[in-house]
Amino acid sequence: MEQQIIDIDSGALQDGAPNPDWIAAVEAGKVLHFPHRPFVLQDHEQAFLTPAVRDPKVRNISLDDRGGLKGTVLEGAQQTQLAAMVGRFRAEAHALVAALLPAYTGVLRAAPTSYRPAQVETRAQSWRADDRRLHVDAFPSRPNYGERILRVFTNINPEDRPRVWRVGEPFEAVASHFLPRLKPYSRMQARLLRALRVTKSLRSEYDHLMLQLHDAMKSDLDYQRDARQQTMPFAPGAVWVCFSDQTSHAVMSGQYMLEQTFHLPADAQYDTASSPLAILTRLTGRNLI
Repeated sequence: MEQQIIDIDSGALQDGAPNPDWIAAVEAGKVLHFPHRPFVLQDHEQAFLTPAVRDPKVRNISLDDRGGLKGTVLEGAQQTQLAAMVGRFRAEAHALVAALLPAYTGVLRAAPTSYRPAQVETRAQSWRADDRRLHVDAFPSRPNYGERILRVFTNINPEDRPRVWRVGEPFEAVASHFLPRLKPYSRMQARLLRALRVTKSLRSEYDHLMLQLHDAMKSDLDYQRDARQQTMPFAPGAVWVCFSDQTSHAVMSGQYMLEQTFHLPADAQYDTASSPLAILTRLTGRNLI
């Protein structure tokens, strides 16, 4: 299988010029991996490296664009300090994306920043929610009409434990494999889901296909075992970047990670023909939004 993970020396970013090979790689669904770009914790922030800071009723701690922190049991000064730590990572993620993909500046929309202190291996969840199975990301309740999901991750584990991913085959290969078995789109059903407020807006055929693809991948245990893939341990101090709606990935193990999601209009890419929307439109021969 063609290499799906691209290792980049952090020093290579210092010349200030965007690298067209890296741009093409990430827009093709590959993972850009910076092995030595640590997010440095301040001394008092070491105390936040415990699952006890997370509210057990939620999956992750998140910081919104107004500085509000949700999902933590901490209060007062400690909550303010944790918010500052997550906010500092958000600023670093913004700076990294601006250096890698300068044409996105001004069109990216940032989602809340998350801190994930839970251990992946012990998390109990349904097969649909089990991110230890290869999948591409899609939103059940929030149709996005082809908008991209760009994510920046960093491993801050204090015990030298990697965050282990499996990275699968290119998106077009995944889509070609599963498209024949996906259920057809029903606009009537999409209207009903919106009327019942299951979705926040009308689900497009694109969103329907992406959700079907997500579920088909996770439910097919033969595919999970036999699909072309590679295992990648992201060490503490590493940063990695990918379009998670395009990169076939599974999170197998690890604890203590920071993550920043950005949303990008598909027509704002350097190469608009490489997006999942463009690929699915070409494979189906239909306008999907």
